[in-house]
Amino acid sequence: MKKTILYKFSSVIFFTTALLAINSCQREAVQDLPDHNWQLVWSDEFEGAAGSAPDAKNWNFDIGNGISGWGNQELEYYTSRPQNISQNGSGNLVITAKSEVYNGSQFTSSRIKTKGLFKTTYGKVEARIKTPYGPGIWPAFWMIGADEDTNSWPNCGEIDIMELRGQTPNMINGTVHGPGYSGGASITKQYGLQNDRFDKDFHRFSVEWSPNQIDFFVDDYLYQWITPEKVTGKWVFDHDFYLILNLAVGGNYVGFPTSLTPFPQEMTVDYIRVYK
Repeated sequence: MKKTILYKFSSVIFFTTALLAINSCQREAVQDLPDHNWQLVWSDEFEGAAGSAPDAKNWNFDIGNGISGWGNQELEYYTSRPQNISQNGSGNLVITAKSEVYNGSQFTSSRIKTKGLFKTTYGKVEARIKTPYGPGIWPAFWMIGADEDTNSWPNCGEIDIMELRGQTPNMINGTVHGPGYSGGASITKQYGLQNDRFDKDFHRFSVEWSPNQIDFFVDDYLYQWITPEKVTGKWVFDHDFYLILNLAVGGNYVGFPTSLTPFPQEMTVDYIRVYK
């Protein structure tokens, strides 16, 4: 996902490739990790009343459709309406994608960000999320360089902590984008659940980010680590980034909804926490 033009797109991942990715990620997570004494520095536990908007001290909204600037050929119109985003009164934030005609778009959803409100360099960034599913459904939890207004993408950097193609609900991707390795050339890896799906229950998605390494985890399982030697261009992950949550419909990363895509779809977020 991204805010200006042509952000995340990738070739179609075939079923056989997905199976190989599952086996690969299970074998490779063998790196020794340093001990950390993490200290919580920012969080949102989404403890607001049922129907309430996300806390305005933490989040602001992107409003509009793909023409407004986030590219990817997405089909939704992002709103701040409670029909598309609200706290549920049980400690969760729910982003809802709906099939409805709205301001010229065929679908609605929501996208929120901490831009101008919170940013961080290094540390551990984690969310506990239950994803939606179905062809053309694209949930994501990610970060963009806070200097994007003066240092345009991909030079500002992008860290995708979790994004999922709804047609493969047992697979997520962790990805970085930067100059020389953006869009379809991004540095990415899949993590797959065996005999389970990410829409069936909550899972924890996180990165542990240091000056020369970004480690990607699902439920504390390390499945990818990226270092300056692994990127095919300049390392651009040594400055502040802000957080983004969104649920897209359609686009060049996932394709388009089909008759097999049920609506509405919900992305349910239990918490987001940032540690130093």
